[in-house]
Amino acid sequence: MKAVPSDSSAAKKRGMRHPIAAWLGPKPLLQLGIVIGVVALVAVLGSNIATTMARIGVTPGFGFLERAANFEVGDNMIGFRAGDSYARAIVAGLLNTAKIAVLGCCLATVLGVALGIMRLSGNLMLSGLVRWYVEIVRNTPLLLQLFFWTALAHALPPPRSAITAFDVVFLSNRGVYVPGVVISNLSVGTALASTIVFGCWLWLVWRGWRVKRVGLLAPLPASFLSIVVLGIVLAAGRASISIELPAISGFNIGGGFSLTPEFAALLVGLTVKFSAIIAEIVRAGLLSVRREQWDAALALGLHRGKVIRLVVLPQALRVITPLTTSSYLDLVKDSSLAVAIGYPDLMNIVNTTANTTGQAFESLLIVVLLYLALNLTVSAFMNLYNSRVALRGERAA
Repeated sequence: MKAVPSDSSAAKKRGMRHPIAAWLGPKPLLQLGIVIGVVALVAVLGSNIATTMARIGVTPGFGFLERAANFEVGDNMIGFRAGDSYARAIVAGLLNTAKIAVLGCCLATVLGVALGIMRLSGNLMLSGLVRWYVEIVRNTPLLLQLFFWTALAHALPPPRSAITAFDVVFLSNRGVYVPGVVISNLSVGTALASTIVFGCWLWLVWRGWRVKRVGLLAPLPASFLSIVVLGIVLAAGRASISIELPAISGFNIGGGFSLTPEFAALLVGLTVKFSAIIAEIVRAGLLSVRREQWDAALALGLHRGKVIRLVVLPQALRVITPLTTSSYLDLVKDSSLAVAIGYPDLMNIVNTTANTTGQAFESLLIVVLLYLALNLTVSAFMNLYNSRVALRGERAA
């Protein structure tokens, strides 16, 4: 009887050929030819681009980032002015995109979750209104919605006739003005200490939520303690904090915190659009939880709101989170439509940079890499959260 060779002896005889063959697949020569063809195509395209740029007098490279930009960025977080470098202008646009993305994701999530829960309400009128809202918003192009909100923002009355609420909030065609917090004499050490206090407050509230809000870990005592410590830190650093209220001054409104009409229109447009999408995701996630879970919680005497918050929603998060991550990524990418309404986001500033410098290829590469970095960052955070939700669900099971 012929002996059958063992797996270890067979692996030794095969050597390295077997894993290489498994990696290359059944037709290695064909795959190698395709790879060589793609590399050759990229090389030809790169050579043509370099030749064309040399013919029109454009030197390839990223040296233009150090040159002075001859345009203004009206709404920016780093105090950019005409004459600063193009690199600083792109950073200003990146921060504007990040700001609108973070605020849009937060507001769309809050509104979307509320709408998704109301969509399952037993009130037929409320459920019907939410359904029409979702259908109209989801089936209307986002660009058209942005044009609508921009036109509505510019149709508001002038500052002297602005719509006001208790003389602290003003709506005008110059923007939205709300009370703002002003911190003066703030040193680097005091700012660092204040950031640490804020982080400790977030940790206390999070731990309180994890351990059912006991003692100082409850949100109200934790917040009161954090405010006292923050006040001591600011007093020790001789910094002062005050609330500045907006007020009509001449033909404009001064003071407080202001939102430009373009920023407000973009934020409202993105929030409305993606809240409708998240509402459907939340509704589908809640319906994915078996009916027995609802009935068991109701049988224990829990109110319907507590049933959703404590029993159903934690289980539905395993369905909601991956789809919501996709919506967040779409929101970040769709924020580039700000170029159509004049908001100086990343796409708008890079487009202006390409037009004024002639470095279109390099500008395109920069914007691709920066949007890729933003989306990968969002995806990494959401994947981390999704892994925690999935592990929690497995433990609960």
